[in-house]
Amino acid sequence: MSSVSPDKRRKMESALNQLKKHTVVVADTGDFNAIEEYKPQDATTNPSLILAAAKMPAYQHLVDQAIKYGLAKGGTEDEQVANTMDKLFVSFGLEILKKVPGRVSTEVDARLSFDKEEMVAKALRIIALYEEAGIDKERVLIKLSSTWEGIQAGRELEEKHGVHCNMTLLFSFAQAVACAEAKVTLISPFVGRILDWYKESTGRKSYEPQEDPGVLSVTKIFNYYKKFGYSTVVMGASFRNTGQVKALAGCDLLTISPSLLAELSQDHSTITEMLKVDKAKASDLEKIHLDEKDYRWQHNEDQMATEKLSDGIRKFAADAIKLETMIKEKMLNVKNGK
Repeated sequence: MSSVSPDKRRKMESALNQLKKHTVVVADTGDFNAIEEYKPQDATTNPSLILAAAKMPAYQHLVDQAIKYGLAKGGTEDEQVANTMDKLFVSFGLEILKKVPGRVSTEVDARLSFDKEEMVAKALRIIALYEEAGIDKERVLIKLSSTWEGIQAGRELEEKHGVHCNMTLLFSFAQAVACAEAKVTLISPFVGRILDWYKESTGRKSYEPQEDPGVLSVTKIFNYYKKFGYSTVVMGASFRNTGQVKALAGCDLLTISPSLLAELSQDHSTITEMLKVDKAKASDLEKIHLDEKDYRWQHNEDQMATEKLSDGIRKFAADAIKLETMIKEKMLNVKNGK
């Protein structure tokens, strides 16, 4: 039995507030009305989250405004749809930036994941839309798939254009090393999706947080970055439970869904800093360098990462197509005066 009285427990700090002492907490959602009470520093979105939010009645005005913009820009139907999509993603970002003091992450279309030039062009288009709305590029992170081409697009955007990048769909140590060498601002290793793969492939139903393959992956990457002094920061993403979040307390940033933020705000267990720079510096990791051939080989050697990267790109692309279909239908209604 706990000796702490219920009254005293209520007065104790929530796990969420304790976590904020060690880690920058980020909200992972397109539903910006769901994040205000948790006071995150930043927020992240992706095509799946925007699709979910765009279906909600509360956000129909943003969809309508984006369609109006797309139609006004003219061009072919495909160009109108592309302009509407860009505007919609930025519109959600603008609303999120009213709720958070820091940055928003806006994702480049996953269908461009193997085209460096097109990813750069799309990223600059997104940044231009934010700047037209009066938002400095310092408050925006461009999310790119962590393919070799995506990582090189990130390198170019950072070096030549001063655009900050968030490398997403990151599952392998090779991806993390390549991102660090490209000097991108931030990476988002996917904790939960790694766990999903191991559960499915091994038949094992559960893992304790300290042995969770996703937690171990992020811990290794964090230790490597800190040991060798890379400027790129680590933001753990894709969480399945609060145990994973707690096991990564001390990570530079963690992006967490509103449902898990709610759980952490009601949880009064003690949070311990698990990831520390001094522990990282004492680790036995050795520095490696990866050119394109080395990267492709090492990433390919990791079956989980190879499968989850391709699966993640396909899923984000599928949701982008669903969103486009929804926009086309609404555009047709507008053109027909409905």
